[in-house]
Amino acid sequence: MLRALIFDMDGVIVDSEGHHERAFLEVLREIGYGDKHGCCYADYVGRSDLELWADFLSRHKPAQTIAQLAALKRAKMVDIIARERPLFSDAPRLIQLVAARYALALASGSERPVVEAVLRLENLHRFFSVVVTDSDVKRGKPAPDILLRAADALVVAPAECCVIEDSKPGISAALAAGMSVVAITNTHAATELQQATHVVQTYAELERLLLEQLA
Repeated sequence: MLRALIFDMDGVIVDSEGHHERAFLEVLREIGYGDKHGCCYADYVGRSDLELWADFLSRHKPAQTIAQLAALKRAKMVDIIARERPLFSDAPRLIQLVAARYALALASGSERPVVEAVLRLENLHRFFSVVVTDSDVKRGKPAPDILLRAADALVVAPAECCVIEDSKPGISAALAAGMSVVAITNTHAATELQQATHVVQTYAELERLLLEQLA
């Protein structure tokens, strides 16, 4: 029986993937690597910022440490979220509806200050009894650690959880955790998300699936 939902954040609740890339590129320009960084941001969608910065540092030797680079990007993202409020318009309603039926957790690869900035929008934090970020686990997605920690905090078995995702690493993490996973096509086409248990294109489809078919 499905008892809990574990939401990814970027690309599911907040339309932020483009903003993450923008913040990353702004930091690179400021430190002098605007056109010579050698990183393809699209390869890191669904993964943690630390992986991205670690790969950047393996190619270059900037004056800044990985912690300093992460802090620069984090500050830019918190500012962007507060100013631009890039929530998917139908996401808050969906979250409120499913919170009446399931226990909810948020499991995000973003850093906690960025997650908290998003959850302040529309007072979303009131719906999530558990919030887990990459800083709480040793391995980020596609490893299942963050999802298993969320399930443990919710006191539910992995098989009783369904993960809401938009990325391929997120799908892999959910399956590795022994959870079902619904992928929404906010970031990738449906053909790229076929490993998911279910694929939807709209929040209306997601609502019907979670509140009618799976319930």
